[in-house]
Amino acid sequence: MIPRYTRPEMAQIWEPENRFRIWLEIETLACEKQAELGVIPTEAVKVIREKGAFDIARIDAIEAEVKHDVIAFLTSVAEYVGPEARFIHQGMTSSDVLDTCFSVQLVQAADELLADLDMVLESTRARAMEHKDTVCIGRSHGIHAEPVTFGLKLASWYAEMSRNHQRLEAARASIATGAISGAVGTFANIDPAVEEYVCEKLGLQPEPVSTQVIPRDRHAEFFCVLAIIASSLERIAVEIRHLQRTEVLEAEEFFSKGQKGSSAMPHKRNPILAENLTGQARYIRSFAIPALENVALWHERDISHSSVERYIGPDATVALDFSLRRLNGLIKKLVVYPDNMLRNLNQMRGLIFSQKILLDLTQAGVSREEAYRMVQRNAMKVWEEGKDFQEELLADQAVVEALGAAKIRESFDLGYHLKHVDTIFKRVFKD
Repeated sequence: MIPRYTRPEMAQIWEPENRFRIWLEIETLACEKQAELGVIPTEAVKVIREKGAFDIARIDAIEAEVKHDVIAFLTSVAEYVGPEARFIHQGMTSSDVLDTCFSVQLVQAADELLADLDMVLESTRARAMEHKDTVCIGRSHGIHAEPVTFGLKLASWYAEMSRNHQRLEAARASIATGAISGAVGTFANIDPAVEEYVCEKLGLQPEPVSTQVIPRDRHAEFFCVLAIIASSLERIAVEIRHLQRTEVLEAEEFFSKGQKGSSAMPHKRNPILAENLTGQARYIRSFAIPALENVALWHERDISHSSVERYIGPDATVALDFSLRRLNGLIKKLVVYPDNMLRNLNQMRGLIFSQKILLDLTQAGVSREEAYRMVQRNAMKVWEEGKDFQEELLADQAVVEALGAAKIRESFDLGYHLKHVDTIFKRVFKD
């Protein structure tokens, strides 16, 4: 595990204080190994470890003059350390510090996001168990299809977020690499043992071939995973938004006392949290493209990736952290209306059982093509004339001759559609 030092919250991970603290730790660890190798005096390392510090305002002032952030940092540190500061950064290049630090920050961010996902999974599981047998209509193309339960919807969200947890764990492992290899990554002026030591202490793996910078395919993978998680958030948010529509109203966001939905219409209760998550998902996904474009750098290095990463690192992780926490609260407090679900399920007067009748007819010896025609001609009367599907089937002589009235009535059974809910839950929740 990479040490979190003061275990920063997500926004604090990207604050200058945390960044410069990591820089100083990288430089100090490198000095420790350099002393062990006999490159610098052991006494100097003791001074660097004891006196090493920095002043952010001073760094900013120096950078304004020298136009180089790492040099400004090293100058500030030297003002605290004294003459022994000449041994800091021996054989290293700026990317050794910047890239290794960025890896530490991304791993710290990943740990926070994994904790967020754990919260979402816990809340989603609890609501799934609560509504395991809450019957509602399943829809395809937005049109009534066949019965499901609201618990199955939640189980689907849980399974997807579980996959996202696995993806983020893998991306965390991929990004957890460091590089202390010097200019163009050849270790010409620094022993590879220094890299191994620094990475071990930081909980990183040495980058096999750094070319002076850590290859950006690793970072692209990380930000693409964040984009996938954001898309999963949006899938849940869009479902909740549809379910809260006035014509549906099967579930809605919690509406607190004193909350107001519209400046013009006092009656409004809008799905503002889910709409916010939809917008957040668009924003977070946008960072995947520059991360992918950062993969192609000139030769052993350039810094075209640097300005991009200074934005997308904090912005993507902070936005996703916020979004996952918002989703967690939304799911925990989601108001569910089982009665409305049953009302909507019965709205089409039995059409949701059409496939069962179709299959019964084929089992009775009717060709699938003819069975489809028999069912559809009765179903269309429900759509166009408001008829009752079961009554129309019972009035259709051909259907009755093939199945019998008792079999037709028997096929209008919700339990038939929900008999494997337990099996699905065992697959998802491993209980």
